[in-house]
Amino acid sequence: MIYIGKNSYDPYFNIAAEEYILKHFKEDVLMLWQSEPSVVVGKHQNTLAEINHQFIEENKIPVIRRISGGGTVYHDRGNLNYTLITTNEQKDKLIDFKKFTNPVIAFLKTQNIRATFEGKNNLKVDGKKISGNSAHVFKNRVMHHGTILFDTDLQRLEEAIRSASHQMHDKAVKSVRATVTNLKHHFNNDISFIQFKTMFQDFLFASLDIKESRNLSKHAMSEIGKLVKNKYQKWDWNYGYSPAYVFRNELNGNKIRLTVKNGIIEKVEMEPANELAEKLLGDKHNKDELKLKFADLFQDKSTTDKYLKLLGY
Repeated sequence: MIYIGKNSYDPYFNIAAEEYILKHFKEDVLMLWQSEPSVVVGKHQNTLAEINHQFIEENKIPVIRRISGGGTVYHDRGNLNYTLITTNEQKDKLIDFKKFTNPVIAFLKTQNIRATFEGKNNLKVDGKKISGNSAHVFKNRVMHHGTILFDTDLQRLEEAIRSASHQMHDKAVKSVRATVTNLKHHFNNDISFIQFKTMFQDFLFASLDIKESRNLSKHAMSEIGKLVKNKYQKWDWNYGYSPAYVFRNELNGNKIRLTVKNGIIEKVEMEPANELAEKLLGDKHNKDELKLKFADLFQDKSTTDKYLKLLGY
């Protein structure tokens, strides 16, 4: 197994790097990394149902869909992400969350912190979640990755992934909300993030027998950059990939019901009847594009804002 160091805090790059390394490296790989504030949704989730869109927009927080399943998580520099990519010819044994999280539990035990594996893929300390994990299989390789809340801004975490009040009906994977805590407060000594990461990295190097560290090559960096541009920064992937859904909302006596598939509005019902319904057909359920459309349809900003709000924005 090798360790790949990434100095990037760019969440788009970091998520894209995982996919590239999973699919183009032959070695087993460990990575520890951080990102700027961002929200990362699971592959099979309905993005709009998982986020607080107003808070996300006001705070300019990127929202990115990953290739693994599971629920929505919040990243910032106080959260340590850990990724383990391994190969196994026995495909039925590729995904094993208990095996993947055992080194985390063992490391924390050396610091007199008792962490427990609970549910399908979570780690908790004193009954509060400190880590969520997910996985993705590619041929005979599997990527397990997870978060470790060390000194995350928990208030911003709660705000960013608090879903809005409008109704969303779909068959998408739903996040299971849990009470969370930062590990920093469970250490006997007041340690910094860098100290925590270094201790954890040293422990993993020993327990996983890692003999080599390397940086990404210029070619790999270039290919990851292309993946960022062509996939991870695209609305079609981050929002449009969501499973089909029915969106309902009511505002000041106006009701709307949208049927959306692949991000495209396929059916619109409005009460009272409104000629706008027909004009929305075939449009993306995308604030930026709808805002441009409404700017052409309505002369005053207040009308544009009213209909954007009715549509969940």
